[in-house]
Parts: sequence; structure tokens; C-alpha cells
Amino acid sequence: MLWASASAATKIGLKVAEPLVIGNCRFFIAGILMLTFSYGIQKSRLPQGKEWLQLGIYGLLNVTIYLGCFVLAMQKVSAGIGSLSTATNPLMISVLSAIWLKRPIQKEEIIGLLLGIAGVGIATYPLLLSSYASVEGLLILATSMLSYSVGTIYYANQQWRLPLLSINGWQVILGGVLMLPLTFIFTDWQHNQYTFDFWASVLWLVVPVSIGAVQLWLYLLKTDAVKASLWLFLCPIFGFIYAAFLLHEPITIYTYIGTATVIAGLSIAQAKKFRKA
Repeated sequence: MLWASASAATKIGLKVAEPLVIGNCRFFIAGILMLTFSYGIQKSRLPQGKEWLQLGIYGLLNVTIYLGCFVLAMQKVSAGIGSLSTATNPLMISVLSAIWLKRPIQKEEIIGLLLGIAGVGIATYPLLLSSYASVEGLLILATSMLSYSVGTIYYANQQWRLPLLSINGWQVILGGVLMLPLTFIFTDWQHNQYTFDFWASVLWLVVPVSIGAVQLWLYLLKTDAVKASLWLFLCPIFGFIYAAFLLHEPITIYTYIGTATVIAGLSIAQAKKFRKA
């Protein structure tokens, strides 16, 4: 429920502020909170040597490009589509990890990915016609999802010796720093209104999403990674509910068919994993 709320929260903030301003505020507040806890309570050590490069690359992929493009895309697509596209990440990660590890790509992974792309296309079709989405927005969103998938694979293939909270705190801070030049160049500062909606949006993205949802997710992964992945199937469903009730975005038969197609793709791609478990 928390993870799926990110798209709706971002859309609310975009009513009163520029996208990259929302992103940078979110990153710096979240990073400062996590690092304060990490160094103030957990007494963690500072990154050393090549750890700074690892954190910088991960922050670039997982924050600057992924979340930067995501918040830009939310200007041009509906919140429901944003949540639905997030559900395709496991499909992209599965295929990209096969390429990275030079193993044969399974037939189920290809079918799952194609169904996931088709599902997003079906759900988006009526929104393109009614100006709730644009082709440009979908391309930016696709770039966002691709960067997240590459970032996840990069993270999984590195040897990390820092505590998890330090890694998250630093990658968010460094990703925000790398985004700052773009924020200053492309932001129309007169469009920013630091109202209740702005701070409610930013603080929701910081505490329940960036900190709360991620910590819950890590707890689930430790308990049972396969069962944890099943809960991702609910993200697009909750996303469309939030979009309909909070933002009055339309839900049509295409929405139901597209969401069902994405979930079918996820099920097929993950079937072997579920059977092994």
C-alpha cells in the first residue's frame, strides 16, 4: 500500500511545484534522516576508497536517473500508469540479469516481459486519447524503469561492507547532488509554491515511501524472498485505487485488462521460482 502511493503523492506535489525540486527535497531529507540514524545511533563508519565510487554509481542509477525520470514522467502520465509500470521492474530485472550473468534467457522470462509491456500499453491506450498520458511521458517512464533495473543488478553484483542504512543514505544524498545541476538549469522557480500540498507530498515520499516501505520490503525479503515478491502484484491495484479516489483519474475496462495482463506476465516469469519454493 505504501509503495503504490508514491505516484499519487508525486502528482499532488506537482500541482504546486516543479518535479526536480520535489525530487531533490525528497532525496536530501530522506538521506539526512537515514545518515543521522546510521551515524548517531548505529555508530557506522564512513565509506572508504572505492566505496565512494560504488555509492556514486548506485546513486546515479537508482536516484538521479530512476527517480528523476519518474518524477518528470508523472507530469505527463497518470498516477495509475506510474504504479503499473513499477510492477514491470521484476520482469526487466530478470531479463537484464540473465544478460549480465551471460546465462540463457528463459522462455518464461521473455513471455513475461512481453506481457508486461503489452499490459502497460493496453491500460495506457484510452489515457493517450484523453490526454491523461503522452508518448513522451511513457518514454521517460521507460527510461526510469530501465535505470532502476540496471541499478538493482549493479547493487546485487557489488561487495558491500557498509551497513544497509548507510548505503541507502549515501546513495540518496549522492544521487540528489548529481541531480542538482539539472534542477538549477531546468527549473522555473516562479512555479514553486511551498504550500501544505508541497510539504505533505515531499514528507509522504520521504517517510512512508523512502523509509517505511523500503524497510518493510527488506524485512519481507529476509523472511521469505519468494513470498515477498508475490506482494508486488498488489502495487498496480492499489496504485489505480489511489489514482481514482485521490486524483479522479479514470478507470476503464482497459485498466482492468492491462493490469491483469501485467500480473499474468509476472506470474509466468516467476512461476519456476514459486514452484521451487
